[in-house]
Amino acid sequence: MDSSKGFPIDVTPISSAAVTPSRYESQKRRDWNTFGQFLRNQIPPLDIHQCNSGHVLEYMRYLDQFGKTRVHFQGCMFYGHPDPPEPCTCPLRQAWGSLDALIGRLRAAYEENGGPPEMNPFASSAIRAYLREIKDSQAKARGIPYRKKKRSSSSTSSRSTKKNNNEDDFPSSSMLIISPDN
Repeated sequence: MDSSKGFPIDVTPISSAAVTPSRYESQKRRDWNTFGQFLRNQIPPLDIHQCNSGHVLEYMRYLDQFGKTRVHFQGCMFYGHPDPPEPCTCPLRQAWGSLDALIGRLRAAYEENGGPPEMNPFASSAIRAYLREIKDSQAKARGIPYRKKKRSSSSTSSRSTKKNNNEDDFPSSSMLIISPDN
């Protein structure tokens, strides 16, 4: 105790538990807890060890009801338009990027919580295929393709030319896509 002020002197080091977690770690914990609650609300309730990729797919579809990204149906007059001039009745969905980030956090949390990497339901090929399907359908609905970032100009120039000349990227041949490459 410091006799001059009458306050105890704390000489214990700051523990790692007292450190505020990063935004990523907080989001990962919140996502993990929310997914656990989703499993407990199933009939019958499920434990994380009973979870499979089908439950993860069901969870992602469940989250669509809280989405903020308008995804136009193929029959919508704004299908393929990145900035429609007026609202339509097409549904709001979770954005592909949000789902992709969520699955990444849940995949890491599963393994951090003792799940074996080879049994990780968030890392299954069904999840990757579903995310790819969502990415493609949202890109087509907006008329903006997702393109991979170029590694170097010499190694990807022939591939990007082939990609730009591919007419099968979108179902509509009347769609105009302005590419920054030209």
